[in-house]
Amino acid sequence: MNSVNFKYVLIIVNLIAIFGSQALAQAGKNYIRKGNKLYQEGKYNEAAENYRKALDKNFNAIVGNFNLGDATYKQDKYEDAANQFEMLVKQTEDKQILAKSYHNLGNSFLKAKQYEKSIDGYKNALRNNPDDMDTKYNLAYARQMLKQQQQQQDKNKEQEKNKDQEKNKDQEKNKDQEKNKDQEKNKDQEKNKDQQKNKDKSEQDQEQKNKEQQQKDKQEQPAAKPNQISKEDAQRLLDALKNEEQNLQQKLKKNKVKVTKIKIDKDW
Repeated sequence: MNSVNFKYVLIIVNLIAIFGSQALAQAGKNYIRKGNKLYQEGKYNEAAENYRKALDKNFNAIVGNFNLGDATYKQDKYEDAANQFEMLVKQTEDKQILAKSYHNLGNSFLKAKQYEKSIDGYKNALRNNPDDMDTKYNLAYARQMLKQQQQQQDKNKEQEKNKDQEKNKDQEKNKDQEKNKDQEKNKDQEKNKDQQKNKDKSEQDQEQKNKEQQQKDKQEQPAAKPNQISKEDAQRLLDALKNEEQNLQQKLKKNKVKVTKIKIDKDW
């Protein structure tokens, strides 16, 4: 290919690039315009979709991101909106855009009840636009809300502390009650032990008294006569003695000897 033809090729490529970028720019503009129209109609979700399409065409990323942040905020997606505006402030050094972006960032954190971050957002907005009265008002409001939040947190902590104290009191009370129950139980057990002990002692004393009484009764009984024999044996002995006496009398009569009779009394 000669140098003349090469120049023609470069011209054609450049023209294609120019027309291509113009086509992309036009498409991006159309999405931005459509998104703005939907935003005005309150169709924030559809508006956000068009802003995303505009960004896909890489058309005016600043405008697309800013409007996307606003549309996300309007859908009550405050944390997502905050992320969008945080990304936006890193893309520009334009003070006007920075002031608006930080203002909206503060609003997003305010709605999310992240008041400290909201205050930082408004402060940054005022650094870029010190005369913005809306931002000054919102900053004062955010500070008031932070104060109330902290007071509520302190109140909640105090309530939790009181609850813990009451809980500890109840636990101590329950412990005392359990302790008293145990003491009463121990007293009852000791009482029962004493009663059983007294009962056992009483039974032992009574048993000892009975033994002593039996021993006493035994001692008071008349002593048995020595060599006491049964009635039958005594009768037999008596009969034997009588027979012996008769035999003796007969012998004495024969020998004419006087003797004194043996007197035998019954003893049984």
